[in-house]
Amino acid sequence: MLVFDKDNFEAEVANSEQPVVVDLWGPKCGPCLALMPEVEALAEEYGQKVRFGKVNVMENRRLAIALKVMSVPTFLFYLKGERKETITGDEVSIEAIRAGAERLLTGC
Repeated sequence: MLVFDKDNFEAEVANSEQPVVVDLWGPKCGPCLALMPEVEALAEEYGQKVRFGKVNVMENRRLAIALKVMSVPTFLFYLKGERKETITGDEVSIEAIRAGAERLLTGC
């Protein structure tokens, strides 16, 4: 799984030709940490079809603010540099993340 920050976000996400799923998490967020192994497994499953990366919001506060992320966990789904979907809080589950990734692959 890739690691995104303020220095590489534009190149790795906004300019990516591949669909990208961004996991915004915090080191003190229990749900974030509990979900992380499943998200990493999902990233391996999708391989090169969908790029998965994470942003530690404690280390990248300005990026989180610029992305208008108000709470964690939050997942952002990008297709050709455009944010297509956001899931956050109680909406976040491995099933919802998988469904979002599948929608990116179908272009919806």
